[in-house]
Amino acid sequence: MSKARSKSQPRRRTKESQSAGKRFFSFVASPVVRKLILSIVMIVLLYVLREGIFILFGWGLIIIAIALGFLIWVVWRGEFSVVRYRWNWVLGGITLAFAVWGVLAFFAPGDGPVSEATLGGRIGQSIIGAPDVVGGLRVTGLVLLGIIFVIPGKVWNALKNTWGALVRVARPRSETIPSQPTPLETIPTGITSSEAETIGETESSQGGTAPIFAPPAWSSQYEPVLTPGGWQLPPIDILDKPVEVQLDKEDINHRARLIEEALASYGVEARVVQVNMGPTVTQFGVEPGWDKKYREIKERGRNGSYETRVEEVSRTRVRVERITSLASDLALALAAPSIRIEAPVPGQPVIGIEVPNTVFGSVALRGAIESAAFQKIKARSKLAIALGKGAGGEAMAADLPRMPHLLIAGATGSGKTVCLNSVICCLLLHNSPDDVRFIMVDPKRVELVTFNGVPHLLAPVVVDTGKAIKALRWLSQEMDSRYRQFAQAGARNIEGYNKDRSPGEQLPYLVLVIDELADLMMTAFDEVEHALCRLAQLARATGIHLVVATQRPSVDVITGLIKANFPTRISFAVTSHVDSRTILDMVGAEKLLGRGDMLYMPTEASKPKRLQGSFVSDTEIERLVYFWGNQRQIEVSPVDFDEVAERPLSAQIAAPLDPLLEEAKRLVQEHKHISTSFLQRRLRIGYPRAARLMEALQQAGLVEAAQPERES
Repeated sequence: MSKARSKSQPRRRTKESQSAGKRFFSFVASPVVRKLILSIVMIVLLYVLREGIFILFGWGLIIIAIALGFLIWVVWRGEFSVVRYRWNWVLGGITLAFAVWGVLAFFAPGDGPVSEATLGGRIGQSIIGAPDVVGGLRVTGLVLLGIIFVIPGKVWNALKNTWGALVRVARPRSETIPSQPTPLETIPTGITSSEAETIGETESSQGGTAPIFAPPAWSSQYEPVLTPGGWQLPPIDILDKPVEVQLDKEDINHRARLIEEALASYGVEARVVQVNMGPTVTQFGVEPGWDKKYREIKERGRNGSYETRVEEVSRTRVRVERITSLASDLALALAAPSIRIEAPVPGQPVIGIEVPNTVFGSVALRGAIESAAFQKIKARSKLAIALGKGAGGEAMAADLPRMPHLLIAGATGSGKTVCLNSVICCLLLHNSPDDVRFIMVDPKRVELVTFNGVPHLLAPVVVDTGKAIKALRWLSQEMDSRYRQFAQAGARNIEGYNKDRSPGEQLPYLVLVIDELADLMMTAFDEVEHALCRLAQLARATGIHLVVATQRPSVDVITGLIKANFPTRISFAVTSHVDSRTILDMVGAEKLLGRGDMLYMPTEASKPKRLQGSFVSDTEIERLVYFWGNQRQIEVSPVDFDEVAERPLSAQIAAPLDPLLEEAKRLVQEHKHISTSFLQRRLRIGYPRAARLMEALQQAGLVEAAQPERES
């Protein structure tokens, strides 16, 4: 017993000494002690080698310390996105730091052990080479290179403007002022057409000629594009250049971390795997994590004690409903007015959480037209439309013949009329009156009347409700006439009819634009609904397309029959989820932010896509109208809708004659007094049919018009 006890004591001492050594090494290897030891070593080395280091680096040690501090901050905070997204700033800062280092090399520190070196040290001397003119040129080059890295866009614009000024100075005067200005060269960019006409009339009344304004900046580079019909298409420079809004990358990354932390606080494992920044909202792509189940397993160790080990039993994906149900909680965590969750994002294995940006940006119509998506559609279709940009910043465009009709709804001030203006401007930019003609109905009298000067209009903008109904009748008659022409030519649609014809014989597309459908529906519900549904069902092949907008998307305005014939819809911000269901058949439009924020439901999609609509200003519209209005060399005869027959569309197709009408006429000849009840008894028919026969006899003049009385 004593021998066993004596053997166990050395083993215990050995274990105690080993554990003490482990504790010592773990203490030394701890982060705090390790950093303290490294700091002491660095301070000692700097003190011992202070003279040699100063001779080598000079006052450049301060620059090195700043660079090390920035590097430590990036690694400590994990702000690698700063280096990734602002790499040009980092390179510019390094270049400017070398320039400052070289400037220090021009000065000497004075007497002392380091009098042989300069304030820039040996490295500063190597940067400038020698403290003379060549060294100054080197420093100047480094400064210019650093500025180019920091602000490349502004430097490029400055060089471009300088080169343009030099070219204008060197060019002869006869080349700078054209002898025959184009229509747009007679009006400056910032002056409307009405102001230009006023100035011209004032000069003419004073005995002089109308002034020729200085041409815009783009006119010298503009080459006129003429159509086969002799029309001149407007240039893209007639629209303002887009101005992009820069978003704060750090704020976006901070929001991504907040989303992950908020979901984790509710027991939902998820991570943000992608960020799509749009002009109005930013879409965070969230990938659901796993729900894991564990069990504890107790095992006996070698020393006889029990150890607990955790083992994973099963894992399942987090259900999508758990994330979508936390929409209000996420809005609270992000301090956002509202968020929209798209679960899942079509074609991607993520859930899209759309959060409004702190700074709202607009999508210029010119930027949307110059995008690759619009140009791809324009290459195959004349009626390409630039809709705007999606939540991820991608441009969206559509083809009007493939829609083939568009229904737009939205509350007042949500951007509905701006969307109509952008659609019209897209068509005016790329089509002459030989290609596209418009019928515009504006019961509000203030929105579409701006386009009254363009030659594309079949008639001036219709503002009277009665005349609008006549326009619908005329359009229905034009559709029937075109179908008869197609039948004679053996063509199926307008593309086949225009394929082998000269420009003067081709049929133009007809686009009906209605700014407020609710006003027409209140005036003549049955006739307007019948006309719109008939045109929507049959007019696609004839090249007639409808663009209808309303600010009251209720079931008595957008009926089920109208919705069935308008598969492509756009919804701006509405007041309630009931209106959202009426226009889109689902909720979501009531959470939109307004000012062009919309949901676009194309024909082939099952879910709407969120877009920021393209914006066109009143000044741009006036320039475009002035451009087309000045081309008066080709007169376009307007259409008079008042010549359309007054009878409603439902009565244009004559009803078949009743077989009993001849029998009723025989009864009129045999009896002096005829009534509806008399026909009902003698012909053994019901009251409605007898009343129709009585009306036919009255129209034929065989019976005097009288109020029929139904006998009991």
